[in-house]
Amino acid sequence: MHGVIRDKATARGAGGYALLLITALAILGVLSVTSIAIGSRSVPLSEVVRILTDPQMTGVSAEAVRLRIPRMALGILVGMALATAGTLLQGMTRNPLADPSILGLNGGAAFAIVLSMATVGLNAPIQYVWVGMLGSCAAAICVWFLGSIGAKGATPLKMTLAGAVVAAMLSSLTSAILLPRIDVISSYRFWQVGGLSGARFSLMLPILPIIGIGIGIAALCLPGLNALAMGDDLATGLGSRVRTVRFGAWAAAVMLSASATALAGPIAFVGLVVPHAARLLVGSEYKRILGLSLVLGPILLVTSDTIGRVLTRPTDVEVGIVTAIIGAPCFILLVRSRRLQQI
Repeated sequence: MHGVIRDKATARGAGGYALLLITALAILGVLSVTSIAIGSRSVPLSEVVRILTDPQMTGVSAEAVRLRIPRMALGILVGMALATAGTLLQGMTRNPLADPSILGLNGGAAFAIVLSMATVGLNAPIQYVWVGMLGSCAAAICVWFLGSIGAKGATPLKMTLAGAVVAAMLSSLTSAILLPRIDVISSYRFWQVGGLSGARFSLMLPILPIIGIGIGIAALCLPGLNALAMGDDLATGLGSRVRTVRFGAWAAAVMLSASATALAGPIAFVGLVVPHAARLLVGSEYKRILGLSLVLGPILLVTSDTIGRVLTRPTDVEVGIVTAIIGAPCFILLVRSRRLQQI
């Protein structure tokens, strides 16, 4: 069934792809407006428009809408970063289970950030980014080393198992750091599950260029990822610089996952689910997968955040919990798929 869908998607022409992309952008626009209007206090759309067009308007509804705008923007930003990182990791490793969370990149960033919070008192997202990148780099090196042990080198299954081991180890170490530091647990616990409630434009702006650079590097790697999909030997024969492409894709994935983790905490499954959804819709060409993932990732984050705000009114369910509830069944379906059982 998947093969049939993929064949149809591959045959989709440029016009069909453009129409799909425009439709996805329109859906994202509607969901973004909905996320501003709906929450613990719903605001009619007509009043949302008046608030957005009149900066002098005051009141509880105006305050609620103005607080939700940066939250919606952060959902779009983090969704783009995680979806791009997942696309790069799956293409670079040819592993359908690869994503920043499963390969330990999010866990490495989270561990390094928590360590810096508990030991040297770092408390600004722009500081978290650099520390998070170091943690993601260290975790990626550990996963690659453990996954490469053995006669067949770094197979997809070994990389996935190594990522699960490293992620579990980092999670345990993070807990070990936090347990004796009750003073930082309270501020850390909402960040740990992944949330957008602390969104502010002043925090996002310094990190925006890093995410832009990461997406730019990802775009440059797309031809190489298409060649890698045919295997290293054939890619080399076609003139692709395999090591350069892998390094570039890896560096961009680390930048993007560390930036997203610094802003919103370790949010799982977005990088896993979104590229697969895009692949089913547009085929296996990475230029199209990345283009659609850049829209589907924000759609998933913004939708999950809106659902989390209305499920348990007046309190919020953090977006990381909602994406895990959505992503876990998708992960099980992937594991049970015929393609994965052949690895």
